[in-house]
Amino acid sequence: MAEIKLEISPTAKLPTRLGDFQITIFRDMAEPALEHAVISMGKLDDGRPVLCRIHSECLTGDVMGSLRCDCGFQLEAALSMIAKEGRGALLYMRQEGRGIGLFNKICAYKLQDEGMDTVDANLKLGFGADERHYGLCGHIMRAMGFNKVILMTNNPAKIHSLSKHRIEVVERRALEYGRNTYNEEYLKTKEMRMGHLLHHQD
Repeated sequence: MAEIKLEISPTAKLPTRLGDFQITIFRDMAEPALEHAVISMGKLDDGRPVLCRIHSECLTGDVMGSLRCDCGFQLEAALSMIAKEGRGALLYMRQEGRGIGLFNKICAYKLQDEGMDTVDANLKLGFGADERHYGLCGHIMRAMGFNKVILMTNNPAKIHSLSKHRIEVVERRALEYGRNTYNEEYLKTKEMRMGHLLHHQD
């Protein structure tokens, strides 16, 4: 396993409309410009599995409310579930556009406007279908004091990656929110071409 050196900020209070959280920032010193956040609630280092979401940054969905994806819906749902539980963590990872960055994501959107699906658009731009990696998440989780999670995800790749990095996924909870006429084909592509576990939508 590659050695990762983390720089960790102090933990501060983060009151939100969904609940009173805390926030901690992590930097991998190999890529210090990328600052990842852990938004947490409750005591995480007591040995019990932690309700957890790994959420990749999505400016258009998380901030602007775009209907082209389900990211903003998943972000709010995950934080709401943590607040209801009173304990949990959301890792907000700086992996915009499945790891290709905001500029290239918008280039991919243009290709999708012209008829490509999200996978073919990424490939046309010279990237893999999904350029994200989750090994750093395992280091961050252990730094936060836990190595067992109840993972809120529809993406089996996250489960497999965490398992390789000494994080035990004791349960998966589906996080299916935000289906609409604008993202119907996008969600179908995630299910049919990327193996996401999508069975029903709220």
